[in-house]
Amino acid sequence: MTELLNGNRGQQRDWILCGHCHKVVAQMDHCPRCFAKINYRKPQSEQKAWALWLTALIMLFPANFYPITQLTNKGITGYDTIFSGIVSLVDSEMYGIAVIVFVASIMVPIMKLVGLALVLCCIRFQWPLSRRTLMWCYRIIEFIGRWSMLDLFVIGLVASLINMGQLLDAKPALAATFFALVIIFTQLAAKAIDTRLLWDLRQHHE
Repeated sequence: MTELLNGNRGQQRDWILCGHCHKVVAQMDHCPRCFAKINYRKPQSEQKAWALWLTALIMLFPANFYPITQLTNKGITGYDTIFSGIVSLVDSEMYGIAVIVFVASIMVPIMKLVGLALVLCCIRFQWPLSRRTLMWCYRIIEFIGRWSMLDLFVIGLVASLINMGQLLDAKPALAATFFALVIIFTQLAAKAIDTRLLWDLRQHHE
């Protein structure tokens, strides 16, 4: 215990945590309990996270510029993007719903991408930022990710309720698929990051 308090880490003592059964073992290739291959850190964690992050960033553009809903009213079909839908809600004086849609559909995906990029850049370039702050940022991203599908759930619910054939019909459009892909790839990028890499930084700024 005294050695741990003085700063000796498990890696310095040849201790490895099995990523499958979480048994702490001495340096070896396979876990003696579950026989899984073990590594000090997730293999190619940073590269995988960057690839998934870049894919989510690319998907973000069609998600915002293509129509996300298709509404047919008395035989006339109209399309709404995320932004035009927010504008329509504001014009209808539904300000509360407009704010919720703006935060969930535009602010949250962008903030998640910025937060993940910040964490990855700190790992790559060893930026002197507080690692505890970065961990809080990472946990917030993971927590928000659980609610990221709320917009798509609402669209699906509305589409199932408003269905009167050619008189009135609502259904998801192309951007809904891209929006779902943004959510999926940001979550995969967050899961791919081995946060222990943050604590491997040489500079200590707590």
